[in-house]
Amino acid sequence: MTPAARSWLARPELARLWDRLHERLQRNGIAIRGRVLIPDASHAEREALALLMGRAYPAGTITIALADLDERLRSTAAGCGVADAVTELRGQLTNRPAVRSARRAEREQVWVAADDAIGAAGLAESPWASAWLEEIRRGGALARLPPDRAVSLVAQAVSVLSRLVPPVRPDSLPSHPAPQVQPGIGRGELAERVTGTAHGLDDDTVLARLVLRGLARSRDEEFPADARGRRELWQAAGVATDQVWSTALTYGLMPLGDDWPARMLRERSHAQAETHLTMRDLRRIQWRLPPATEIFVCENPRVVEAAADAACRRPLVCTSGNPSTTVLALLDLLAAAGARLAYRGDFDWPGVAMANRILGRYDARPWRMAAADYEQHVQAARDRATPLQPLSGQPVTAEWDPELAPAMQALAVGVQEESALELLLADLA
Repeated sequence: MTPAARSWLARPELARLWDRLHERLQRNGIAIRGRVLIPDASHAEREALALLMGRAYPAGTITIALADLDERLRSTAAGCGVADAVTELRGQLTNRPAVRSARRAEREQVWVAADDAIGAAGLAESPWASAWLEEIRRGGALARLPPDRAVSLVAQAVSVLSRLVPPVRPDSLPSHPAPQVQPGIGRGELAERVTGTAHGLDDDTVLARLVLRGLARSRDEEFPADARGRRELWQAAGVATDQVWSTALTYGLMPLGDDWPARMLRERSHAQAETHLTMRDLRRIQWRLPPATEIFVCENPRVVEAAADAACRRPLVCTSGNPSTTVLALLDLLAAAGARLAYRGDFDWPGVAMANRILGRYDARPWRMAAADYEQHVQAARDRATPLQPLSGQPVTAEWDPELAPAMQALAVGVQEESALELLLADLA
């Protein structure tokens, strides 16, 4: 394009034409087709467009066919087509459909790479894996990242999950399986193994959210809504979020031995003092117990507090609700040391489900959790005019007493553990 032609085409009266052409060409893949409209054209604009196109235009909206303009420009002093003229006057044109198509192809490669990673990790036959990928695909978090970063994150997430969730069948194991983590491994240690940094699985990272969604899917649970739920999900998978943050509340434990952790527990027990044990504490103690030791297990910390106030002598471990990894690790150690466990929880459907798990895992005996105990607690609460909450949720059969669930359905109220505090303290005394 000659300088004179460029100067004439750049006149203000043609500015709207080039602006609209610049947008139109980028939108339709720089294809010379269709029309552009110049609404409410001024007299000066009509004159300039008439000179450009070689035809007169009446007042109102002017329609310019791109093919006609392209031919006109090539046959005049401009000596180039519409695309070159627009580029000269308004800057580089971007083929937006082609860019979108390329991005879609790049994004699709993310999920192809994810499928490959799942297959290589031996998780392809796991029913949760495809649902997990679809969930994170719909979530859009990876779509906002560069494709290479998204591929890397998915690969790391699969690597973590392959360490925490075993494959469905032995024949789906990869040729080089990821080493399984040891129960109680720290989240920072696991993160460093996979990402090279101890902060790779911190709560605020995309990787941690991807892994937690996979863990929730593998356990058929909802994605945790708060920090506590996230910690519990990590712990349920055998990952300690903090070796000193999570504790097991205990009272009256009397391990044998002259090592200082055992002496500390015995001294606190003699002083009727409760003790919070961290995962690090559990690893320090040599768990040797007197013969025929029976350890009571409760759900509510109020029972421990009351036992300490009453100077009870029987050993007690509190789950503080759903047992954390630290609590389960302690109970595992106590059971392995020969202790027999007796468990007591709440009389509601989640409490029955939890009791089923703990009684089954440790072959423990139920502690005042029979149907007769439930009926006694309900009557005592009513005699005291204590309000009772209605039962909610799906009924759960008590595996230790088939009469309990029918009794609870008949009375339709829940009874919290601490409502039987006097009876529990009598046992502990």
